Amino acid sequence: MRLPLFPLPVVLFPGAPMPLHVFEPRYRQMVARCVEADNRFGLVYHDPDRHGPFSTDNGGVGCVAHILKFQPLPDGRSLILCRGQERFSIEDGIESGFAYSEALVEPYEDEREDKRGLAARRQRTIDLFYRVLEEVVHYKQPYPEIDHTVETGFQIAQAIRIDPEWQQELLRTRRERDRLAQLDDLLRVVLDRGTLEPPPSGETFGF
Repeated sequence: MRLPLFPLPVVLFPGAPMPLHVFEPRYRQMVARCVEADNRFGLVYHDPDRHGPFSTDNGGVGCVAHILKFQPLPDGRSLILCRGQERFSIEDGIESGFAYSEALVEPYEDEREDKRGLAARRQRTIDLFYRVLEEVVHYKQPYPEIDHTVETGFQIAQAIRIDPEWQQELLRTRRERDRLAQLDDLLRVVLDRGTLEPPPSGETFGF
């Protein structure tokens, strides 16, 4: 599959909504072409302050973004609302006449794992997440609805604001049980500390 790429210092998870303000001319052009075609582009996590200039290195993992709403502004900028679809990995960059990057990508799917007991395993992470909402965040019920029959890890991850490097590591993880374990570790840290204030390491997170 050929995709235009939008590198941003954020991570998009499958199923997650994401509003974006598009102002750079090259990405204005990209979004306009997407709206004329299939409303899809690839969002790739890239922080230029950490990683330098973006390049379509083989193996980069991102998420297909589907444009749900497109609001052009008088000066050429636009506001869009996207939703994450499937993950992909970059196989090869494409030389094109556009100012933005394009690449050949392939689906980045989970590895096979034993599904027995997975629903109950997901429910344990959901319960831990709800404990954090109740005991630390003091979130007013009803809590966000989470479906324990599908990719619970991504559903919970989209509600947690944390260093995008951590989010990208979760996006790259190819087993649901491994994603749940990563989330459990994070949620237990929050419960143990009893606060969302940053620890001495400086790592911040929120809900």
